[in-house]
Amino acid sequence: MKSVLVFAALLGVALAGVFQIELTKIQSKRMRMIADGTWPAYLKYKEFLRSSGKAVVSQPANDYDDLEYIGNGTLGTPQQPFLIILDTGSSNLWVPDSTCAACSRKHRYDRTKSSTFVDNGQKWNIGYGDGSNAGGVLAQDTYCFGSTGTTQLCIPNTVFGRATHLSGFNNDATDGILGLAFQTIAVDHVVPPLINAISQKLLDAPIFTVWLTEVGPVNGKRGGVFTYGGLDTTNCGPIIAYQPLSAATYWQFKIAGIGAGSYSSNTGADVISDTGTSFIGGPTGIVKEIATAVGAHYNAANQIYTIGCKATPPDVVITIGTNKYNIKAKNYIVDGGNGQCYFGFFPFDSTGFGLSWILGDPFIRSYCNTYDIGQQRIGFALANH
Repeated sequence: MKSVLVFAALLGVALAGVFQIELTKIQSKRMRMIADGTWPAYLKYKEFLRSSGKAVVSQPANDYDDLEYIGNGTLGTPQQPFLIILDTGSSNLWVPDSTCAACSRKHRYDRTKSSTFVDNGQKWNIGYGDGSNAGGVLAQDTYCFGSTGTTQLCIPNTVFGRATHLSGFNNDATDGILGLAFQTIAVDHVVPPLINAISQKLLDAPIFTVWLTEVGPVNGKRGGVFTYGGLDTTNCGPIIAYQPLSAATYWQFKIAGIGAGSYSSNTGADVISDTGTSFIGGPTGIVKEIATAVGAHYNAANQIYTIGCKATPPDVVITIGTNKYNIKAKNYIVDGGNGQCYFGFFPFDSTGFGLSWILGDPFIRSYCNTYDIGQQRIGFALANH
């Protein structure tokens, strides 16, 4: 019976080439902890993790405390479900393993219950820029984007990490991470799942498109759509322009400038489009100037800018190529609940890996991002809301 089910699943994959997988909106860890007053203590804990961790980290830009959008995925036959961070800022897939003692609150992968499990045995470890860490043993199985009972993109022979230990992720709402960047930055040079899908000719085109909703501080609501293998013509307008990547590592490209109101910085910079970051990160001095231009005020205890929920500040404008992309206040004012709102930018000073800005969800909510793996470029289309 299992072999019949596997064949049926593979046949379903072969009959379609564009897959739309919905996201769920959650309240970020930062917003939740600011609301209950535990965020300043947690910041000190993160600083301790950074200072006591290894000097070299493999994912220096990653910090998921602001994460607001998560996806569903499954591993194995029959399918085992997981809540997954779909992250264009990394390239590895890992989930908690059944042997992980610290992962009892999460969905855990049980290799003994999957008929398609293949052992690998190679050990892996990923350190993140916020001091968190995950590690364990590599394995191979069928990974499916989406949850059971929906249309899924299923990818046989996907190499992933069985996380036997976690540090810093234990109390998160998600189970694991799926990287959507290039193989060049994958730890142990593992083939990312989507690159594997393209190699197996499971998609109509080697692209995916991201559209995010504007739904405020709610949990469990529809958060957006990832479209694999094509454009999203329902939720997104026509592509305004494509920008070539400056490096096929992260989804990295150049901007010509950024500003708001009377302030502008025309210094070109390398940026990444990052679905795993719900704020926009940039150089401290420039972020401070933009915050002043929109009327935001820095809260040192929580290391975040506050802004009035009913404020009517000017757009933040990013110049990419010859086009200007306006981020309206509704997309950069983050509602933390209880009448408190925050400016969706944070200070981020690069530490030697070539990036000046991280363009997270406020930008992606404004403009659908189309990630063209085949031509190593990224396109922008006005998001329909």
